Amino acid sequence: MPSASVTVTAERAGLARRRAPRLLAAVTGACLALAFPAVNAWWWAWFGLVPFVLLVAGAGTLREAGWRSWWASAGFFGTLHHWVLPFLGVFWPLVVLVLGLVWVPFGLVAHGLLRRVSPARAGVALLVLPSVWVAVEALRSWQHLGGTWGLLGSSQWQVRPVLALAALGGVWLLSFTLVAVNAGLAIAVLPDAGRRARLTGAGAAVALAACSGLVRPEPVVTGVIRVAGVQPGPVPGPERRVAAHLRLTGQIAGHDPDVVVWGPSSVALNPARRPEVERLLRRAAAEAGADVLVNVDAADSSGQIAKSAYQYTPHGVADIYVKQRLVPFGEYIPLRPVLGWIAGQTEAAEKDRTTGAGPVVFEVAGRRVGPLISYESTFPDLRRGLARRGVDVTITQGSLTTFHGSWAHAQQASLEALRAVESGRPAVLVEVDGTSAAFDARGARLAWFPPEYRGAFVVAVPLSVEETPYVRLGDWVPALAGGIALGAAVGAAARRITGID
Repeated sequence: MPSASVTVTAERAGLARRRAPRLLAAVTGACLALAFPAVNAWWWAWFGLVPFVLLVAGAGTLREAGWRSWWASAGFFGTLHHWVLPFLGVFWPLVVLVLGLVWVPFGLVAHGLLRRVSPARAGVALLVLPSVWVAVEALRSWQHLGGTWGLLGSSQWQVRPVLALAALGGVWLLSFTLVAVNAGLAIAVLPDAGRRARLTGAGAAVALAACSGLVRPEPVVTGVIRVAGVQPGPVPGPERRVAAHLRLTGQIAGHDPDVVVWGPSSVALNPARRPEVERLLRRAAAEAGADVLVNVDAADSSGQIAKSAYQYTPHGVADIYVKQRLVPFGEYIPLRPVLGWIAGQTEAAEKDRTTGAGPVVFEVAGRRVGPLISYESTFPDLRRGLARRGVDVTITQGSLTTFHGSWAHAQQASLEALRAVESGRPAVLVEVDGTSAAFDARGARLAWFPPEYRGAFVVAVPLSVEETPYVRLGDWVPALAGGIALGAAVGAAARRITGID
C-alpha cells in the first residue's frame, strides 16, 4: 500500500502534467491577440490557432479539452482587452471567467473531430470548425454583450487583397477563411493523422490562402467630400470643452471643408436651454462655411439623457441623430433594478441613456452622410443599413478618453477600414481623444491621427457608388455557419445514440 507521501507526490505530479498544457494554451491565446492593433502582427492570424487546435485535439478527455479551451480563450481576451480590466473593479475576475467560455464550443468540437483523423474527418473538420467559430463570434457580437470587438477576421484590416473578402461576406467570411486555414495546417501536422488526411489538410490550407485575395477593380470616383475633424483631447468642464472645440473649428476657416465633425459629448449641455451656446454653434458653422456636426450629451426638459449628433447650420439645427446602441454598463446598466448597485463599485453609468428610434441620413453639401456614434462603429449591420439608404459616406463621432493610451484607440480605428469595405462606402472616424482615421471604399487609409494629436484636420474623401454583395445579401455567412454547426451537432447526437463513431 503506497505511503501518504508517495500519494501526495503522485497527485502533485499529475496536477503539474495537467497545468502545463493549460498554461501553454493560455499563452497561445495571448499570442493570437497580437494579430490585432496595436501590435498589428496580422500574419499571425493565419497560423496562430494551430497550437491551440493541437492542444485540444491531443487532450486525453473531452473535459480536459474544455479546460484547455477555457485557458486559451481567457488568454486571448485578457490580452486583447487588458485595457478595460482596471475599470471593472472587483468584477474583473468574473469577466475573465465568462470570457474563457467563448472558445470552449470550438475546442470541444475540435477534440471530437481530430482525436482520430481520417481523410473524411479532415474534410468535415475543414467545414465544421470554421462554422462553429463564426457561429460563436456572431452570437457573442450581440450588442448587449459588448459588440464585435476581437473578431478574428478584423485582424486583416491592413491587408487589402484579403480585406476584399469583407465586401462579399463581411468580417464573418474573413474569420471563416482564417479558421479554415488554421484547421488545415493543424491537420497537416497532427501526429496521429495519416498521410492522406495530412495532404487533405495541407492542400486545403494552401488553396484557401492562395484564393483568399480578391482582385477588385478600383471604383469610379463620383466626387469628393472634404471632412474636417476636431480633436482637442480631454477637456474638463462643459463650457471649457465647447470653447476648445470652437477655437479649433475657427482654424478650419479658409480650408473649404464641406462638414466639420466634433466628437461625442463635445456639447455636454443642452443648447435649447443655453441660447448663447446655440448662437456660438451657428456662428461656428457660418465662419467655417460648412455644417458642424456636434454631439450633445445632456439632459432634456424631461430629465432624460441621450447621446445625439446635431447638424448645425448658420440658421440652426438641420437634423438630429440619436444613438441607437449603447455601451453595456458604460452608458446603461442592464436590469438596473437588480444590478444597479454595480455603479457604486465600478465606473458604470450612474444614469441610463435613452436610445434613438432608428438611422438618420444628413444632407450635407449636396451629399448624403450616415452618422454613427462611437460604440456603433463596431456593428456591421448599422453600416449596411446606411448603405441601403444610399449614403455617400459614413461619419462616426468617437471618444475613448477613458482608455487613453491603450490598444482601444487603434482597435476602434481599424474597424473603420473593415466597415468601409463591407458597405462599399468610405468611412471617417473623428475622436475627441483617440485615433481619428479615414478610409476609402476599398479600405485604403486616407488619414490617421494618433491619440497624441491635438488640433483640427481636413481630409479629402473620394466618393464612389457601389453596392457590395454583403450589403445586398446581409449576414449570409453566419446564417450558413450556424446551419452547418447545428447539422453537425445533430449528426453527432445521432451517431452517439446509434453507437456509430
